[in-house]
Amino acid sequence: MSALVHRRSSTRRRRSLATGTIAATVLGIGVVSTGAAQAAPKPRPAADGARITKTARLAARTFDITIQSPALGRSVKTRILVPAGWKQNATRTWPVLYAYHGGQDNYTSWTKNTDIESWAAAYGVIVVMPEASNGSYANWYNYGKGGSPRWDTFHTQEVRQLIERNYRGGGVRAAIGNSSGGQGAISYAGRHPGLFRYAASLSGVLSMRSPGMPAMLMFTNAGNGQDPFAIWGIPFADDANWAAYDPHALATKLRGTGIFFSSGTTGRPGPGDPNVAPWDIGLLSEIAVGASNNEFRKRLDAVGVPYTAHIYGNGRHNWPAWIREAKFIWPTLMKSLGASKKA
Repeated sequence: MSALVHRRSSTRRRRSLATGTIAATVLGIGVVSTGAAQAAPKPRPAADGARITKTARLAARTFDITIQSPALGRSVKTRILVPAGWKQNATRTWPVLYAYHGGQDNYTSWTKNTDIESWAAAYGVIVVMPEASNGSYANWYNYGKGGSPRWDTFHTQEVRQLIERNYRGGGVRAAIGNSSGGQGAISYAGRHPGLFRYAASLSGVLSMRSPGMPAMLMFTNAGNGQDPFAIWGIPFADDANWAAYDPHALATKLRGTGIFFSSGTTGRPGPGDPNVAPWDIGLLSEIAVGASNNEFRKRLDAVGVPYTAHIYGNGRHNWPAWIREAKFIWPTLMKSLGASKKA
């Protein structure tokens, strides 16, 4: 039985972007058409020197940019959707939604697995989908030495500044993420109060230090080829650093930010999920994720922080569930950005 909990007075269609429709790969962020070449203004760097080194215009309103990132010590890509009427030299700005992906996915995952292009176009917002690799949305502890990769810095400073300095992104922002991207959206909202007006998590781990969760997170990261101790440190021994990224521990800092989170709890398939065995990892992992969401909800209740939660019971850790939840919360995200649906 689904349970929709409100606080504060409260398919699937794979889409391949046609890379040849409006062909372009250029240095900087110039708008390139199939006609005569146009001069591109030099991109403005971020405060720490992060810069756009290449831009590909994949469709009329879709760009991929390559960012040389000091925070990561390498170059990675970010996908951008711009609204109708957007111009690089416009005098106005647009609100920005950041869409974060989960582990074993990448910056293309939201456009590959959802209709996010049409969702965004209906409201006239910029959507930014940055690469996160399997970085766990953290500045890595690296056994107390710090240094690269610094994914928090990349997302909240470098990407944000590049979008605002080069793509007419405004200061009104929201975030949505699935799986580890959901944890990242809520964690960033708590670590940087005021960064987002609203943050939404779809099956994110929202209580990282609950019993059993550190082991699951480290097992998952080890399976992704990462050193699990390098990310947040050793559980318990480096507890302060774990807490610094744990949404449960950051709960009081979420006051003033709209919060949504959702997950399954039963370990049984939901609508649209594939017919898999009961021991399927996508089902088993959602049980643990659901438990962490319930712990997070208890914490928000205890400290009096408003939220909306949809703990829906049956549902696998996969895109059919996340598409349903994203479509449900999308109008609320757009309202938080001040974006009205177009007629």
